[in-house]
Amino acid sequence: MLEFRQIRYFLAAAEYGSFRKAALALGIQESAISRRVRDLEDELGASLFQRHNGGVCLTLAGQQFVRRARKPLQQIDCGAKDVAAIGRSERGHIKVGIFSSLASGFLSDLLGAYGKEHASVRVEFFDGDPADHVASIRRLQLDVAFITGTTQWSDCETEQLWSERVFAVLPSDHPLSEKSELGWRDLVDERFIVSDGAPGSEIHDYLVQRLADLGRHPEIDTQYVGRDNLLSLVAIGQGVTVMSEAGTAAQFPGTAYRQLAGEVLPFCAVWSPRNDNPAWRRLLSLARSMSRSAAATIIQTVSAVLLTSSLSQIPDPWL
Repeated sequence: MLEFRQIRYFLAAAEYGSFRKAALALGIQESAISRRVRDLEDELGASLFQRHNGGVCLTLAGQQFVRRARKPLQQIDCGAKDVAAIGRSERGHIKVGIFSSLASGFLSDLLGAYGKEHASVRVEFFDGDPADHVASIRRLQLDVAFITGTTQWSDCETEQLWSERVFAVLPSDHPLSEKSELGWRDLVDERFIVSDGAPGSEIHDYLVQRLADLGRHPEIDTQYVGRDNLLSLVAIGQGVTVMSEAGTAAQFPGTAYRQLAGEVLPFCAVWSPRNDNPAWRRLLSLARSMSRSAAATIIQTVSAVLLTSSLSQIPDPWL
């Protein structure tokens, strides 16, 4: 049974023409090279080197064997380098379930930053609703899903990373488009439309919950179209809809976005604790770092606003 070490030492001795030089190149004792090569010769039943005072040279058997031995060793070396590159996240593959728009916002910034740092990692995206994403995560068919809410899913890890404001999408000539900000009472008599695909069902439930608090059951029609065509339907007056902040970066003719006062959606990452994909772990580390930076920026901004407001209340003689 040949050992990898025997082959490696044999090829090094053949390359350098000397056990001593091969040992120096590999950082080991010359006696280790000599012993392993001798064991290899015993295993094969043939002399591979002719020993002389100046070093060693290959026998005819050695010349035949060196050609056969190089190829598998090269394949092993290449395989080891590939595995090491994956471990360093220089290569790899991540499958991401998404529930928010990639047009702008935290998720867009995160994936852009990750792509710059790990250009050789392939990131694959899947639209879907949270329940389907989590089921795929449990089966290790997805590495992570970025979804709304702070629900704790069994057999999964969950961490809130960012929040987005909520906007109503109206026809640009709608009377409410003249207001800079809306409340739910402004929308109680509106006809809503949602898509049959994600996140249509979640938006439906969200609307029912919010308007039920005002004692109204909203009129909500499901349209069997994608997001782009849904906004086109808004533009021609078929109804209004709502979306999170990230989606508002994409402007559609004939539509207007108006913020809903006080409405904020939390977004979290969900993943399996059994997932040991190093490329995904690097993405999670970057997401946490960006989330902390974003939170610190918000705190600084709010503090500055509060300080400015406080100073404005101080009489001039105290300034």
